[in-house]
Amino acid sequence: MHTDLLKTLRLESSGVPIYVQLREQILRQLGAGVLAAGDQMPTMREVAVTLKIDLNTVRHAYDELERMGAITLVRGRGSFVAEPPPAMGARAQNVKVDSLAKQVLATAAAMGLDPALVADRIKALSKQKE
Repeated sequence: MHTDLLKTLRLESSGVPIYVQLREQILRQLGAGVLAAGDQMPTMREVAVTLKIDLNTVRHAYDELERMGAITLVRGRGSFVAEPPPAMGARAQNVKVDSLAKQVLATAAAMGLDPALVADRIKALSKQKE
């Protein structure tokens, strides 16, 4: 399954750091269902060789994905798509939503994008999934 992910990864010279591009592309693949809970991720070395980038750049992206709870790193076995977290209370959900919203705002600002346009696009994409 992870070879499908490797085929979809593309880097751009957009000024956005490579690890951020990589992290975001993997998150999109998770959201699209290309990768499911428990699926093994490509090794960091496989990603680095395929994209011709430094191993530490891939490690940075994977570390962030692990901190976000999107993947689980298992020493000696590899990286796996994390199981979805159990349902959380409204307060905890609001904290996570605020954190994600702030992250999206910062990313939009770094890319020179209008946050309102990003919000509109998120709404449109959300409706497409339904």
